[in-house]
Order: sequence, then structure tokens, then C-alpha cells
Amino acid sequence: MNPLLELDPTVVRKARSLARKAGAPVVKMARTHTTVSVERAVLRLAGLAGADHERVPWVNHLVSRVRDEVGLEHGVTTPVFDALRRGEAPDLLTLAQKAAAGSVSFRLPEGRDLTAAKSLAMRTVKPGMTRIDRNRATRDRLVKRHGDPKQRPWIYLIVATGDIYEDIPQAQAAAREGADVIAVIRSTGQSLLDYVPEGATREGYAGTYATQENFRLMRAALDETSKELGRYIRLTNYASGLCMPEIATLAGLERLDMMLNDSMYGILFRDINPIRTFVDQRFSRQIHARAGIIINTGEDNYLTTADAVEAAHTVTVSQLLNEYFAKEAGLQDWQLGLGHAFEINPDLPDSFRMELAHAMLARQLFPNAPLKWMPPTKHMTGDVFRGYLLDGFFNLVGAMTGQGILLVGMMTEAVVTPFLSDRDLALQNVRYVMNAAGGLTEDFHPPRDGFIQTRARQVLSEAIDLLERIVHDSDAAGDPPLLSAIADGTFGLMKRPADAGKGLDGVVKRADGYDNPAITLLEQKESAK
Repeated sequence: MNPLLELDPTVVRKARSLARKAGAPVVKMARTHTTVSVERAVLRLAGLAGADHERVPWVNHLVSRVRDEVGLEHGVTTPVFDALRRGEAPDLLTLAQKAAAGSVSFRLPEGRDLTAAKSLAMRTVKPGMTRIDRNRATRDRLVKRHGDPKQRPWIYLIVATGDIYEDIPQAQAAAREGADVIAVIRSTGQSLLDYVPEGATREGYAGTYATQENFRLMRAALDETSKELGRYIRLTNYASGLCMPEIATLAGLERLDMMLNDSMYGILFRDINPIRTFVDQRFSRQIHARAGIIINTGEDNYLTTADAVEAAHTVTVSQLLNEYFAKEAGLQDWQLGLGHAFEINPDLPDSFRMELAHAMLARQLFPNAPLKWMPPTKHMTGDVFRGYLLDGFFNLVGAMTGQGILLVGMMTEAVVTPFLSDRDLALQNVRYVMNAAGGLTEDFHPPRDGFIQTRARQVLSEAIDLLERIVHDSDAAGDPPLLSAIADGTFGLMKRPADAGKGLDGVVKRADGYDNPAITLLEQKESAK
């Protein structure tokens, strides 16, 4: 796509350089810490699954017991596989069950015992990573066999009944009506659960629980529909919250194609501890990189709490930070579904022109990323006719600016959970606009110093100013400057200090002898590229 805006390349390079400087101390922090969820994810890769009669996963029991006895500073796998070598149990599942009953002891081995425990851990985790690799190859093969959607953007549609067995026929119907990506929204509040539910679930509220079995069921159903339709249907879920590393791992094990994974969403909108979030996120993004999963970031959420005009530059800053954190973890441009949204108050003069300017700026800053364009929600009033018109204008911006992933807007937003008929009308809206105006990216070029060019340059300039303030900020506690900015309410007007928030007690500083075979395998793969 030809550039639509005349942006100074020096200014763009400066923005990325500042994002790197702001993000690097956070990455350093993430490399020196672990969390209970990271350690549980490694055990899941080693094959530990299932839960007790109260539905508490065995990985939770085992990690909690190890932490109580010897700590997690050296990683969970060393004491766990040392216990298996010493004959405390014949396998991981039995060891976890005995740990839950308090009938097993753990230690930190030394010398040859330490070397043997690490070697056994590596051998046991490798098959899980191999399964993720095979799933990536399977996806590539199915895309080649069935074909990708012919048009861009991909049409992204949400299913959220709470019952996986109701979600499946609705997802298949949506695909038959033209959806390319099916997103299964998680049950309200799951991001705050410090465990991953087990099995197929039917009781979610305003969404369906993210579980390994639910992932498997939906992926199998969409594989059938992909074969029927002759195009590969992608599946999305949410790798966010307190179990981000585990859900990312399960997604890789069950061949999901996209995951919601934003650098600050859980911090700002779920009050999850910032350190916990950044540590969990780095591991989850390493998994996504290995699995070939596209991430979707959540900058659209900032504009539901802050003004979409005044805070437009914070979206750009977050996109630049998300890009830096993603690439540092091994993700490539084609995996960066960076988010932005059509959330300017439609009553403002020139609101559509500003939406165009913001969308063009994002498209040009990240030319090789499949940007995720989000529909209006904040200013949907319940007037379904007005809402349908707004969604049409939103679709038009997507067509004019070459967005990669377009979330289908619903005229019943803020009224009810959409009916199938609502989704059908919404898809008709998308199809009409894309068929009628999909080629406008070739024709539309705003005047050199006109309203749109000027607005885009202004937003980029304000983003650079904010990044400079973040980079040059100092913190008496020694926290990375980005954490200080988050604590001050810079993003989404939410103030989230680094020493507070949910999940802080699950953060552990690594010791010198820390070992994590999953991270070793992930970083070996990355360094071999």
C-alpha cells in the first residue's frame, strides 16, 4: 500500500527509539522475575492437566506446595523433577495429588542431582513444545489447503453465549455468513481468577470460560467449517489476566490462531499488578511467537475511559510500546494485530476526518502489521438506526485505510447481547462497504498540508512528547520510568502503582540458579533464527 501521509522518517525513527528506551527497563525487570502462572505454564507443557473435586487444577496445587517448601526463586521444575527422580511419585499427576495431600517433600538438589533434575525437566517439557511446533505446521498446511480469505481486512466476529455448546453452532453460522475470525469472549471476571478452569463449560456470564477443552472443541468445529467453506477460519481467545502464560500455552497446544494480549490492559482495566503483568506477558508472547499466533492489543479500551481526541496520542504510544515488547519477545510484524478504535464523539465537527487521520497514522506507522480496527462502543446510545450508520462509517474508514482485521460493529451495542439476526445485518453492512469502497486505498490521498495530514502529525508529535517525558522521568523507588507513568494515570486515566494490584503476591525474583526449560527452549529457537 502506498503511504497516505507525509510523515518525516526521522520523526518516526525517533518515536520508535523512545519506545525502546521506555520499554527496555521493563524487559530487564521481566527477565529477572518469574510468577506462579509462568511456573504453572511450564508444568502444563510437561503434560500436567486436570483438577481436584473442587476444580482446583493440579498445577496450582503443585506450584503452591513447592513454593511453600523451597520457594520458586530457582523455578518449579528443579524441585519437582528431583522429587520424581527420588521416587516420591511415579509421574507428575500422582506427585501433584500427593502434594495436595501434603504427603510429599521437596528440596533444592545440588551437584549431580541438580544436573539430573534439570535434564529430566528438559526432556519432559520438550514434547509439549514439539506439539506447539506441530500445530503451527498444521495451520500452515490447512491454510494452504483451504485458502485464506480473498479480501482484507479479515472480518472478526464475536461469539459469547457462556455455553461452549451454544457457541459452536453460532460460530459456524457466523463463518458461513462471511466471518473470517471467530472470537470467543471470556466469561466476565475470568481474568481475575488465578487458575484456569478445567473441561467444557456451560455456565459463563457474558462470555465462555477459556479452558483447554473449550479451545479443543471450538477449533475442531471450525476445522470442519473451514473444509466446508474452502477457507481457513481463525479462532481467537484472550491471553490476559492472572493466568496469561497458561492460557497462551493452552492456545499453542490446541492451535488457536489469535490471542488478545495487550501490554497494559490488565494493569489499567483489571487492576492487576504491573510487574506481574509484564513478567507474565513476556513469557506468553514468547509462546505466541513460537506458535505462530497473531496477538491483538487493546488500545481501543483507552478511549472508552479517556477522550478519543485528547488522548489519541496515548494510543500511538501504547502501539509503539506493544510493538517493542512484542518484537523483543520474538513476534514478527505479521503477528502484530495492534489495536485502535472509532471512538470519537460523532457530534464533534470533523469527527470522521479525525478518525481517518488517526487510522491512517496507525496504518503508516506499522505498514506490515495486520492492525485491528475496533468499532464504536462508547457513543452507541441504543438508537439502532444511528448505531448502524456509525458502524457503516467505521467500516468505510477501515476500507479507506487498509486495516488488517475489522471487528464487526453491532447496531445493538449497549442494548442486548447480539442475536444471530443482528450479526447477519452487521455482516451485510461490512460486505456492502467493502464491495463498494474496498479499493479506496488506491484513490484517496489527503492534501499535503490539509486537515488530515496536520492532525496525524499533531498526534505523532504529542506521542513523542509523552514518550520523552516517560523516558526522562525518575522514580525515587527505582522503578522503571514506564511503571511510574502507569502509576500516574498516563494511560486511560487509570492510576496503577507498581507495589499494588491483584497478583502481586505471585511475583518472585529469580535467583542466580533459576532454571526454566520452557524459556530455554523458546530462547534457543529465537536465537537460531
